[in-house]
Amino acid sequence: MKTPHFFSSGFTLIESMVTVALVGVLLAVASPSIGTFQRNAQLTSFSNTLLAAINAARGEAMKRGRYAMVVPLDGSHWSSGWVVFVDMDRSQAYEAENDLMLLSREATPGYLEISATGTASDSTPYIMFDASGYVKKKGGGLANQTFSVRRNDVSGIDVPAQTRRIIISRPGRVRICTPKSSTDATCSASSQT
Repeated sequence: MKTPHFFSSGFTLIESMVTVALVGVLLAVASPSIGTFQRNAQLTSFSNTLLAAINAARGEAMKRGRYAMVVPLDGSHWSSGWVVFVDMDRSQAYEAENDLMLLSREATPGYLEISATGTASDSTPYIMFDASGYVKKKGGGLANQTFSVRRNDVSGIDVPAQTRRIIISRPGRVRICTPKSSTDATCSASSQT
């Protein structure tokens, strides 16, 4: 009679240690990439939220044949959040009892900064669309607007990559882009995102 042979089908201690060491090296290499990916995703998500609010105002202005506006929630700082509304009483200011609020957004995360140009940088900032979808000034005339949303927890050469510009042309076309440098205000040297 033959004695059965038992074969072990597992890892040796040395094979397990080599595997753990390789996984550790891969994680060490991938960690900075994961952090960059997460920062980029947060920035892009927030910028797209602001872009959607602007597009909602423009769409409602054309749909309802009235002015629609985006204004800071506290009336002066975009970092406080914003409210999008249809100006039902034509006062060119948000009045909860008279206007139709479409949506609002609470304060921005602490790691983001928002700056703007045009009427979006006035002492009482706003973006206003008329019934044709054009960006208007309160006193009349058309106005270009630009928002810059950037992370404040990066510095040096990482700043342009962690910045998004939302550019609103006078006819109301809205686009979002990543500048190639800190001086690339119109993203003329970059691709749209």
